[in-house]
Amino acid sequence: MASQQPSLAILVRAPDGFTVWPGPPYPPGSSPPQRLPKTACSATSFSSDGSRLLATVASASATVYDCSSLSVIRSFDLPGLTAAALSPTGSYLQTFQKSSSPQVKNVTVWHVDTATALYQHYQKNLSKANWPMVQFSADESVACRMATNEMQFFDTNDFTKGIVYKVRLPGIAALQLASAPGSHVAGFVPEAKGVPASVQIFSCDKDAQNQVVARRSFFRCSTVQFHWNKGSTGLLIVSQADVDKTNQSYYGETKLHYLTTDRAFEGIVPLKKEGPVHDVQWSSSGSEFAVVYGYMPAKATIFNKKCNPLHELGEGPYNTIRWNPKGRFIVIAGFGNLPGDMAFWDYSEKKLIQKAKAEWSVISEWSPDGRHFMTATTAPRLQIDNRIKIFDHTGSLQFIKEFEKLYQVDWKPESPERFGDIAELTISLNGIKIEETKKQGQGSKSAQTSSKAPVNVAAKPAGAYRPPQSKHTAALQDKLFGGLAPTGGEMSKTALRNKKRREKQKEKKAGEGSSADDS
Repeated sequence: MASQQPSLAILVRAPDGFTVWPGPPYPPGSSPPQRLPKTACSATSFSSDGSRLLATVASASATVYDCSSLSVIRSFDLPGLTAAALSPTGSYLQTFQKSSSPQVKNVTVWHVDTATALYQHYQKNLSKANWPMVQFSADESVACRMATNEMQFFDTNDFTKGIVYKVRLPGIAALQLASAPGSHVAGFVPEAKGVPASVQIFSCDKDAQNQVVARRSFFRCSTVQFHWNKGSTGLLIVSQADVDKTNQSYYGETKLHYLTTDRAFEGIVPLKKEGPVHDVQWSSSGSEFAVVYGYMPAKATIFNKKCNPLHELGEGPYNTIRWNPKGRFIVIAGFGNLPGDMAFWDYSEKKLIQKAKAEWSVISEWSPDGRHFMTATTAPRLQIDNRIKIFDHTGSLQFIKEFEKLYQVDWKPESPERFGDIAELTISLNGIKIEETKKQGQGSKSAQTSSKAPVNVAAKPAGAYRPPQSKHTAALQDKLFGGLAPTGGEMSKTALRNKKRREKQKEKKAGEGSSADDS
């Protein structure tokens, strides 16, 4: 069974182009080999099933690769190309080109294998909220798009038929098709003229499309984020208001709502702490979801499909949650403008495994087999200290590589079911700390050989002496950062300068006192 498991792969894009690495582990002290010579491009992306890879050159072309052989399947010359996206299985390519007039149709759905234009329409503006404009279910059996005051559906077996049926929804501003399966679609209508905003769920069955399956209305909402579960039975909605009327947050107000297609629950998720909703993610089974929320230190909670809390993951400087594809391990972390603290949890055992750190991370994601967790610092968010870090499922750092500039890094998608479960038992937090201490010091031969994947990075120096008065500072940091305060022993430049100044003052006073005694 192990030989039949697919191999992992990582897409890496830098200023000189993109390449593909084989997945970890990597030999110590070496760079991963390149499966594909670096190729110039302006953007890259995988299809959702990982079978195909798209590379585009702005205003010029789009090229589709086969991921198994990394050979070119088809290349499209597209003057004025602004955006491109593959369908979930890579059968279709959707492109957006600059258009000088409404008579020139600038959105095209192509059949990749034949390079045939199957459907075209004109779209004036392109935004992150409405791209890709044609949405597909995971198996590509359902496809739809948002138009003025309606949702339009296609026959994916024959796109040349154009729009085959419609669902009327006046004022619609956002749409999200459930992916696995594509049985339902959700539409968002913003509030206007005293009428509250609403999210409505419709069936994708042609005979029942005009019937609202579930509905939720709310005020103080300008935009929403949709999160469908696996099975398409539950929908989480993060509503965002530009202005927080309580004046507690500069970034506006967020709420988390939950709808089920069987109408078992229609309401707001009962969060136990006030503040913004930082992140939310469904488990791979679609039966639980995890939320990071509240003013710092933020709180992390896991709920079941009935919206009942199941487990608390504690508080800390968190704004990110990542549930591994096998459903067993969870990482809660604080990235962006937070210190980069991470907590690795074994959800099946309901215990904390280890705490780690990945400062300045912009990207973070589990590998498809659930054994590796990758973080990356990328441009243009950060122009310096660009790097990739890979941890194992227990939070131990396995690999690090520095870049002068890094634009993108992604795991090649694979179905988690194609990989076996992690048979190795997770070790306790105390055991991990002891093992890391041995690695940092000289260590014994047995301790060095027991490490399965040595880290490609120099060991950290031992911490500096901490004076007794620093205990109060450490306790305060622990309280503020939820137990995840920085543990580095080195003093900052300002603290070191102040310390030297105090020492000089003491020496000066001592010298003055001795002079007075002599006189």
